[in-house]
Amino acid sequence: MKNILFAASECVPFIKTGGLADVCGALPREFDKEEWDVRVVLPNYSCIPEHWRNQFEYVTHFYMGAGPYIPEKYVGVLTYRYQGITYYFIDNQEYFNTFLPYGNMRGDIEKFIFFDKAVLSMLPLINFRPDLLHCHDWQTGLIPVYLKTEFAGSDFFRGIKSIMTIHNLKFQGIWDVETIRGLSGLPAELFTPDKLEFNKGANMLKGGLVYADYITTVSNTYANEIQSDYYGEGLNGLMYARRLDMQGIVNGIDYQEYDPASDQKIYVNYDAASFRKKKWKNKTAIQEELGLEVDKKKFMIGLISRLTDQKGLDLIECVMEQILDEFTQFVVIGTGENKYENMFRHYAWKYPGRVSANICYSEDLAHKLYAAADAFLMPSRFEPCGLTQLISFRYGTVPIVRETGGLKDTVHPYNEFENTGDGFSFANYNAHEMLNVINYAKTVYFERKRYWNALVDRGMANDYSWKVSTGKYAGIYRYLLGMV
Repeated sequence: MKNILFAASECVPFIKTGGLADVCGALPREFDKEEWDVRVVLPNYSCIPEHWRNQFEYVTHFYMGAGPYIPEKYVGVLTYRYQGITYYFIDNQEYFNTFLPYGNMRGDIEKFIFFDKAVLSMLPLINFRPDLLHCHDWQTGLIPVYLKTEFAGSDFFRGIKSIMTIHNLKFQGIWDVETIRGLSGLPAELFTPDKLEFNKGANMLKGGLVYADYITTVSNTYANEIQSDYYGEGLNGLMYARRLDMQGIVNGIDYQEYDPASDQKIYVNYDAASFRKKKWKNKTAIQEELGLEVDKKKFMIGLISRLTDQKGLDLIECVMEQILDEFTQFVVIGTGENKYENMFRHYAWKYPGRVSANICYSEDLAHKLYAAADAFLMPSRFEPCGLTQLISFRYGTVPIVRETGGLKDTVHPYNEFENTGDGFSFANYNAHEMLNVINYAKTVYFERKRYWNALVDRGMANDYSWKVSTGKYAGIYRYLLGMV
């Protein structure tokens, strides 16, 4: 049996701000327990709900310094088993006693440098030697660096491999060289353009991408996109140089949590065989709950998103009036930039029967909307993978997306001549191109219902469970560990 340790800054069910937590929560559970012992290490944030923290058990503690700016500090190690997976939590009140997992960038960089060194430092003490460390996003970027430098001389660490997974290249953990050297204790020769130096600063993610044995990202198209100027966030040259050690693997979703046949959060359960008769009941129920005009014939567009530029909301802002004809309703769930929160509030005030702006994040309401909406809109500027479109398929809700990253890999555009495809898509980042596709979707919905229902059938038949992705990750692990 081979040992794998996931290192991440968040993970369901303990702490979540985005899709990274879903991946680190779901993926470890899917591996074959006969072949792999997969465990997860996280910071022990004080904002992890009390009912979890009360069950954590003490393993050990030690004192550790990193660079001159982080002298000897207490490191506690706690553990908890959940759904067959062992989790470790790195404990330090000074760094992880927070209301939210992330705060200001300077503070975050310091606490994650501390976390990265603590993850490696704890390993000889916890009776678990991973064959491979699977690191997620910039917060764990220095683990592969430390592994190949400061820790490389020890017999215990010799031969441990590392993978770096990019969930979103936009976030890299960048600060000035002097500070990151002072925090990490890494030598000056590592802060060069071919290693950690980046635009005269220092970049934690870049360090991980240079030193990891392999890189994955969360869709095939995104793996190609990040080798270009437009999507590469300044690291496109490095991504191109490492393209032979890089693979895109689309995320999965938890098919037990997202299952319209058994979901306790939705109004009326249904499946692929019964959606024609039952799905609309979820629409009229949410219309009633949100104060929209109750009419099962309306075309309901859903949007669940962080309300930021990345998500293409400026395109929606440009043509919102044209989207909102008398046959259409628009339901938003999310929080983010003030201008977009206020935009949706404005339209909800202007068109109370047609628009519902829920400026919050509610898991219960999100499930209800997946089940109720006819279409889901995702016009993202860039989207490494995206989970919303995968969940939409599961609930028989048709995605309307821009062809980028994981959206391009997972949504196959409707072809009326061949009667193929499972969604609608547009290529250019252009509001009117998006509007044309929305109008085309409405035409199919209102005038060719049989074809629309066939689209839903194909979407619900897709398999984006973790089974498929897990097989691909296991293949990379075997390759790196010389098992093939």
